[in-house]
Amino acid sequence: MPDHTLYQLFAETFPFWEGLTDGDKEALVRSSYPVDFKKGTHIHDGNECTGVILVRSGNLRLYLLSSEGKEVTLYRLYGGDVCVLSASCVLDAITFDVSVDAEEDSACVVVGSCVLEELSRRIPQVKLFIMEIALSRFSDVMWVMQQILFMSMDKRLAIFLLDESAKTGSDTVKLTHEQIAKYMGSAREVVTRMLKYFSAEGMISATRGEGIKLLDKKRLRALAFQQL
Repeated sequence: MPDHTLYQLFAETFPFWEGLTDGDKEALVRSSYPVDFKKGTHIHDGNECTGVILVRSGNLRLYLLSSEGKEVTLYRLYGGDVCVLSASCVLDAITFDVSVDAEEDSACVVVGSCVLEELSRRIPQVKLFIMEIALSRFSDVMWVMQQILFMSMDKRLAIFLLDESAKTGSDTVKLTHEQIAKYMGSAREVVTRMLKYFSAEGMISATRGEGIKLLDKKRLRALAFQQL
């Protein structure tokens, strides 16, 4: 990716960009590089400072991985989103290991962590931007924790199906039971059992290879938004 393209991308992404000196801009551009991640690529495991990742297209998944191998999906990032939890050296408040995978072929730009760390220590606007991104994602993480700790499985699954439908603009959720379980931090058997219940109640239809079609969104919404 030519330098002038990175200049334009950073100007559109970073609100602090115009406040940087020409030298700071050049250093940030020179330390950054484009990278294409193939679907299924493990990008970050929390043991290193990968750097801030700008997602230009595709889909990245951030999750926690237990010592037993259980995964809890925190959130997913799409084109135009910024991943800062992969830059623990820049954000000192990160004290837990987050893993990042490419859910589909993804075009990204990795922003040099050393230069960004130096800028964040010297320029308050840079630090503020990173903190604001992290705090906005903290709300997503707390929502996931609230669901896992306090919501019944049928309510969680209804919310998940409606969210996926809204993201894709389709009434059909083309995910396997295994994928849904992974995203929800549950077991495939539990997801399968609950989907069978939804199907028997006429809220969805599930056909192998064709995905899960939402037949009665009104009832799913009533289930999703009922009082805890």
